[in-house]
Amino acid sequence: MSRIGKQPIELPAGVSVALDPGRVMVNGPLGELTQQVPQRMKIEQREKGFERRLELHGVGYRAAMQGTDLRLDVGYSHPVVMKAPQGIAFEVPVPTEIIVRGTDKQQVGQVTAEIRKVRPPEPYKGKGIRRKGEYVRRKVGKRA
Repeated sequence: MSRIGKQPIELPAGVSVALDPGRVMVNGPLGELTQQVPQRMKIEQREKGFERRLELHGVGYRAAMQGTDLRLDVGYSHPVVMKAPQGIAFEVPVPTEIIVRGTDKQQVGQVTAEIRKVRPPEPYKGKGIRRKGEYVRRKVGKRA
């Protein structure tokens, strides 16, 4: 796969690629190129998958699982229910933390961004949904 989306890489006529543990060999009409590759490069992520963590900050803000769906109570008059897309799993270890897991790094990041968009952190009190470890720049409120 190429680095641009999920497009397959087309090889010119007369060029072949061989994969051995720890190296990639490319043979062509002008010679051979061998490149050392770390053993755990990206293949490990296909086994383990990717994960992103979100934190909920605010009085009464909590998350819960509703079957395979994620239920968010974040200050609206109604709960927000988000369905898990194909290949994504939600986990709520504590009511103020959400874990998004999947094998596709881009999809995990996209779903995380969509959850965060429900209630992004606001700069005055810092309430909202934020990535774990994210710093929210705070502003000083109006003086009376």
